[in-house]
This record gives sequence, structure tokens and C-alpha cells, in this order.
Amino acid sequence: MDRREFLKSAGACTMMANLPWLTLQGFGNPQPSERVLVNDAHAGMNATWVREVKKPNSLVQLQQCIADAVAKNIPVSISGGRHALGTQQFATDSILIDTTSLNKVIGLDPNNGIVKVEAGIRWPELMEGLRALQQDEPNPWVIRQKQGGSDGICIGGTLSANAHGRGLGMKPIVGDIEFFELVNASGDLVFCSRTQNPELFKLAIGGYGLFGVIFSVGLRLMLREKLKRVVQVVDVSDVVEILEHAQANGCKYGDFQYDIDEKSPTFMKRGICTYYEPIEDSVEIPLAKKQLSEEKWLNFLHLACTNRRKGFDAYTDYFQSINGELVWSDTSQMSTYDQGYRAFINTNIDFDAPVSLMLSELYTPRDKLPEFMARSAAVLRESGIPNIYGTIRLIEQDDETFLPWAKQKYACVIVNLLVENSEAGKANAAETFRGLIDVAIEFVGSYYLTYHKWARKDQVLACYPQMPAFFEKKAKYDPNLVFQSDWYRHLHKQCASVG
Repeated sequence: MDRREFLKSAGACTMMANLPWLTLQGFGNPQPSERVLVNDAHAGMNATWVREVKKPNSLVQLQQCIADAVAKNIPVSISGGRHALGTQQFATDSILIDTTSLNKVIGLDPNNGIVKVEAGIRWPELMEGLRALQQDEPNPWVIRQKQGGSDGICIGGTLSANAHGRGLGMKPIVGDIEFFELVNASGDLVFCSRTQNPELFKLAIGGYGLFGVIFSVGLRLMLREKLKRVVQVVDVSDVVEILEHAQANGCKYGDFQYDIDEKSPTFMKRGICTYYEPIEDSVEIPLAKKQLSEEKWLNFLHLACTNRRKGFDAYTDYFQSINGELVWSDTSQMSTYDQGYRAFINTNIDFDAPVSLMLSELYTPRDKLPEFMARSAAVLRESGIPNIYGTIRLIEQDDETFLPWAKQKYACVIVNLLVENSEAGKANAAETFRGLIDVAIEFVGSYYLTYHKWARKDQVLACYPQMPAFFEKKAKYDPNLVFQSDWYRHLHKQCASVG
């Protein structure tokens, strides 16, 4: 649809009808040769044509990018590592701002343990920057938590998604954000914290890039700790109790990776529970070594795609082999991830059509986890789509952001489905994810908004009843709709007006 049709169907405010931004000037349909094709880095299922990609490396350049877009009546989209799967980082016919050159460590407050960084910095760059600033410090400040999965996600993206990791007793990343600076549609740099511009603070964390470009972030740190990895093979009915007990005894990290063999009676019922016990500071940690090579990671992936029983047994054996390993609290959170995995599996496995991995997260009250897993297993078996990796984490309630996904203490269940990148394959995946969301709603749970755009309107509003109010706040802070994404356009059309 064209620009005017989009705004009409999205329930755009009457007060904006006469603004120059809402005319079709600058919103024509340039030929593909005049545009740039971008895609997400993980699934490669979100090819999007944008007008151009700009990569500022300073605040002044960033502000100029936004000013140029506004002057041309072209919307702005924002990307960093491009691992998001729901197109919240892309908008068709937008100017895409790539933040990855905004990657400096601005400074460290050693008294309070707060680091200020540019928002395009990725986790390995941040950790290297912290090491460089504290080379002679025997007890350095380090990150508290990073999101799971790829390390190549930028801090601004983590903030905008309000992501989480394997932390026990931790909120999503909002719990670690002291402040941030955001460039709004007027090009102004706005400082946001819990006491200064608090409403914008609550909206932009978990706001998916819709309120401006995050330029810098003040991230809370912790003093580095020595930990011992504890690995147990247990039933899902025991997971919550085990991890809550570990947390009560000082463990800050832990998760559970469940059986992925849909033909087994232990499918999504039994798996590997890992947590990390604090140890005395006097204990020596061996020289750092990569826990899982990319070659071994790809081998596990190959087995998961071709023989899930053999694959999960091999994965279990590997984790049992590192039981008792001594690790650091920060580097133990890093993940092995090969961005070329799609080419690897499509080249080495004979699929009927090209495949990708599609993630989703479902949330259930912790006391309902075994029942939730049994019902979800039935949905996945019926779909016929392989679930090649799954994990469970414990999430604390987020009582700070406007659009929280962690509405209570949840068990977070992650599925990673092997989806055919075809119309039929995506249609089956969409129905499967809707089925899983229905199960979550039945258990008074929820789902993560932005891994896909396949949820029905009733599902979105059941899990996020404040969505229409969120769009009203978007219009308040960005009345000319400068910052957009295809995800936003879809959800706004679907949910801006209830009824």
C-alpha cells in the first residue's frame, strides 16, 4: 500500500492530517536499482528495500543523517547487528541508519561501576574496551548480563529490545541501564534516566527504535567473579526449583536446555540444567579458552537437523564433560555462533527448499512450566517442524518499561525452528507459532513481540493490552512518524485502534 493508505489504515491522528510529512512527497516507488536490499543476519527471511544506508561515526553525523531524512520527507529505520527477526530494524523505502561505527567506549566511572558507551558498540568490543581501561586492576568492573545467542548484537539494539540473558534474579536489560542519550526527530540529543525524562526512558527501553536513535548508553557493571560450572541432567519438573535454589545460594547465572528429539518420550521433558556457583577469589582460573569451537558448534547443528536423538545426546555428553569447569562471570556469558550457518546447512544437507532458523520466546508462570512444555510439545509434533535447539531461562518481572514482556516472574521457553524459506514453509511456521502463543495465553503467559509478525490481533492484545496506548505515546514523541519499521507499520495497522 502507499503512504497515505498506510496512515489511514493505521488510524493516524486527525491532527496530523495537514502536516507536510504526511504528503506523498518523497514517498514514491523508486526502482530497485535506486535502492539497497538489506536482510536480517540470522534467518535471512526479511529482505527489505531501503532508499539508502547511512553509517555515521559521530554524533554530528548522526544528527545530520536524521536532518537529511526529515528534509526529504523520508522515514528513518535503525539497525546495528541486524539479528532481529521481525523487521523492527528495517522499513521499506526508508533511510537506514547503521549504528555500528558508533562503537566507542566513552568513559568508565570506577567509583560507581558505570560505563558510558556509544550505542553501536557490540558486546565483544565493549568487553575489550573495559579490559583496556582496567589493565592493571586486579578486581575489574565487567558486564552483569548480555543477551543470549550471538555476541554481535549492539548495546543500543539490546536496549531497544529490552533483551535478557541467563541471569538469575535479574530483570531484562532495563535493570542494567543507568541512562541513555537519544537523538530525536528534531535532531536534539535528549538525556533519559529514571529521574530525567522518565517517560521517554520507559518508552525507549523496549521501544524497538521507534522514539529515536540511541546514541549512548550508561550501563551498570559488576565486579568480576570467579565461578564453577555445575551441570546436571534433570526433568523439566525440577528445573525451576533447582535454579531458584541456586539463585538463593548466590548463583547469578543458569539455564536449562531441553531434549529436542520429537520422537522421544523425553522430548521437552528432560535436559541439561547448568548453573554457576561462586568460588573463593583465591582459586586460580585456568587461562581462558574457547568453550566450544565453531567447527564443533556446526557439527552439533548438523546433527540437530539430521538426527536429533544423536545430536542432543552428543550435546549432553559435551556439557557433562565441562561440569566443574572454572570460569569468569563475564566471559562465560559469551556464545559460539557462526553467522554462516545457513550456507553450511543448506550446502551440506539435502533439503527440499532452502531453510532458516526461526526463533520465538514463550512465557509461562513458573509453576505451570511442566504443563506448558507438554502442551507445546504436542503443538510442535503436530506441525512437523523440527525444533533444533531449545532453552529455558528464569526471568524476573520488569516493572519499569511501558511495554514490558516480562510482566511477572516467568519461565522463558525459547524454541528455534527449522523453517523452509518458502511460502508454504512460512505459512506452516506462522500457524505453529500462533499455536504456541495460544498455549502461552491459556496459561496466563505471553510471548516476545518481535521475532515475527505472525501473531493474530487478539493474541497481541491479550498479551500486550497497552499496545494502542504505546502507539499514542509514539505519536506524542514522534508526531511526524520519522522513526519507523515494517514491524511497526504492521502492528500499528493491526492494533492501533481496538475494536
